[in-house]
Amino acid sequence: MRTRTLLAGLLAGSLVLPLAAQQGPTDPQIAHIVVTANQVDIDAGKLARKKGSSKDVRSFGQQMVDDHTAVNKSATELVQKLKVKPEANDTSASLKKGGDENLATLGKLKGKAFDKAYVDHEVAYHQAVIDAVDKTLLPSARNEELKALIAKVRPALVHHLEHAKSLQAQLK
Repeated sequence: MRTRTLLAGLLAGSLVLPLAAQQGPTDPQIAHIVVTANQVDIDAGKLARKKGSSKDVRSFGQQMVDDHTAVNKSATELVQKLKVKPEANDTSASLKKGGDENLATLGKLKGKAFDKAYVDHEVAYHQAVIDAVDKTLLPSARNEELKALIAKVRPALVHHLEHAKSLQAQLK
């Protein structure tokens, strides 16, 4: 439980605090944040596909890979269409670092311990991403197509969170 609370705090801080210190991220920064956030979940999903001890966890990992890869494809097509170069920023760097640390932690785990840690992370991560979408990314996005893409993805994030919470309850 302590690890889960710490993880949620770190994720929330990594997604919201660096942005709160600014006026809000620019569209190129938002594009980079979106791609990075998705890639973090793709990487964790790939690991869950391979190391998950339960069929449900492996299946959820595959869903994360599929869904977040599709979002990154849409985001990449949009930035190319808009001729926007995604801009690295403190938030995207923090997301990448947190994702790498999560993979390192998960990589040391096996069996039910892996499943529990992966699913706990997915619950905290999706809640933090939804909070960032609502409080920072949508309000800061200036380009209507970028804003529409983020808004379109939000229900899938909520579905992922609900699915992860359901798995979390099964694993207790």
